Amino acid sequence: MTVEAPVFEEPAVPVDPARGPLDWVRKNLFNTWYNTLLTVALGGLLGSALVTLLRGLLGADFEIIRVNLRLFMIGQFPADQLWRPWAATYLIAVLIGSVGGSLAAGAQDRAREAGLPYTATPFRQVLWRFWPIIALVSVILAFTTTPAPALLTLGATLVGLGSYYLTRRLPGGIRRWTWLFALLLIAGTYVVLAGFGGVGWEDWGGLHLNLFLTVAGILFAFPLGLMLALGRRSSLPAIRGISVTYIELVRGVPLITLLLFGALAIGFLIPSDLRPGLVTRMLIAITLFESAYIAEVVRGGLQAVPGGQVEAAQAVGLSPWTTMRLIVLPQALRATIPAMVGQFISLFKDTTLVAILGVLELLEAAFIVNAQPEFLGKGLFVLTLGFAGLVFWVGSYTMSRESRRLERRLGVGER
Repeated sequence: MTVEAPVFEEPAVPVDPARGPLDWVRKNLFNTWYNTLLTVALGGLLGSALVTLLRGLLGADFEIIRVNLRLFMIGQFPADQLWRPWAATYLIAVLIGSVGGSLAAGAQDRAREAGLPYTATPFRQVLWRFWPIIALVSVILAFTTTPAPALLTLGATLVGLGSYYLTRRLPGGIRRWTWLFALLLIAGTYVVLAGFGGVGWEDWGGLHLNLFLTVAGILFAFPLGLMLALGRRSSLPAIRGISVTYIELVRGVPLITLLLFGALAIGFLIPSDLRPGLVTRMLIAITLFESAYIAEVVRGGLQAVPGGQVEAAQAVGLSPWTTMRLIVLPQALRATIPAMVGQFISLFKDTTLVAILGVLELLEAAFIVNAQPEFLGKGLFVLTLGFAGLVFWVGSYTMSRESRRLERRLGVGER
């Protein structure tokens, strides 16, 4: 006779029905008398501030922004060369679309190889993901006086979407060369802007210059900071001493000091026939400054990697360079995402400091347009500075949102 083992079943846990927005509000905002009082008080303050803001916006004259919109966006770029920024915009749209499509297709291939289901992100979620940028572009287009910018922006959007879906359908062997295609697009973007009688970055301005200094500063400072972080942990005293001295010296001075050094002192250290322009010297100063902070961020990530990881790699016969490249650095950089993105956001906002050297970037443009005769003495600083602040907030907030999304995907902070 076979005796069956008893089966113990856990009691069923009642599942709460789906709660709507009113249930959430009642549970979280009005669950106690003091929460109710606090909600009413804060709601009144926010409502009053919102009414005041809407009243000011509806009654404001945005002519100063409408007239100077080109100055805000691209500075004093020649009017007969405006086709160049638009052509560069289309190349950037292709770049973003192709890289995004390649990453999505790669994720789908890896899921298929692992036997896992793959669900593409719905289009409405993509819109919600980038709603700050969409809202900012809509605001900027609202200040234009002709339909051409809106039509060109729509065309660039369609080109980007087309390159995204086209790249996703390419064979895997071809998609492996997307990085080379991306480098060619980046080079082509600069050639379109500056080549064949174009406008070099020494004459760029407005938001265009802020974005250039941010992106170029990140691209140049990251590898230098990575080498400094590895050099600070080196077993060779000379390399470690040079790295420590550089990092501590640069981190001990403010960025504005290095910008002045780059503008005034670098010219004396380089022969006159090889002396770079002002924007190039500022880019050098920004790169030197950011690399020191990136080095400390990466060093913190390296220290967070358990020593057992290195010992395990040595046990299977991996060389020190292979261990660092395949085992230590991927884990270290994954752990530094929040701090690294925070440093990039800080760099984006710090690019406004170049205005002290007479460079016309976005924030400086927001000041000088108030000195124009037709707007002088009208107190329109609130509008121009508010517009510049909106642009910087959208850029910073988008980077922060993408950082949090990447952290969730990689499981940063989870065990």
